[in-house]
Amino acid sequence: MSHLTYLRRIVSPYILRKNSQLTFWHERPKVNCNSFGKDLGEYYMTFFDKAGYSGPFDQNGIPLLDYHGKIGKQYNPIAIAQYGLGNYNLHKRNRGNISYEKFIKSANWLLENLETNEYGIKVWNHKFNWEYFQILQAPWYSALAQGQGISLLIRAYIELKEDKYKEAADKAFKSLVTKIEDGGVLFIDEGKN
Repeated sequence: MSHLTYLRRIVSPYILRKNSQLTFWHERPKVNCNSFGKDLGEYYMTFFDKAGYSGPFDQNGIPLLDYHGKIGKQYNPIAIAQYGLGNYNLHKRNRGNISYEKFIKSANWLLENLETNEYGIKVWNHKFNWEYFQILQAPWYSALAQGQGISLLIRAYIELKEDKYKEAADKAFKSLVTKIEDGGVLFIDEGKN
């Protein structure tokens, strides 16, 4: 990534206060004390700021992140999962219908967008090129998207008692226990960690 590209990416939201994908990501992490119980309940991070994301959204109320420039507005599976988990937490605390609807819409988006990669593993793909340490060529997937997507689907299964959510979570789980070179997201370092 060029230094100029990086500066443009940072200056827009932080100095010019323009909406960008960074607007969604920079929430101060908060541990959710309500998540440490006997049963699976609220997610371990509150994600309340993410639950209150102000948009943009698609016509179905699914968050889009605005990467501006060539990338533009995109679905980001991590953001959708975190938005859904934050709204799930709010629903569990307040029993609010709006939070519940946002949680279910996010879970349904994940359900409908679970795709088979070239290795036959089910993943949530990012469908835009992204400059990171190297350019991630679309479609690409991440362990964070897989883990948080599974977390959201399991909570949808518990709430709705509909097998389709558990079945999709089970399929996506295979990515977490499959090595990167075999199409999953599992990485074992030189220390076997």
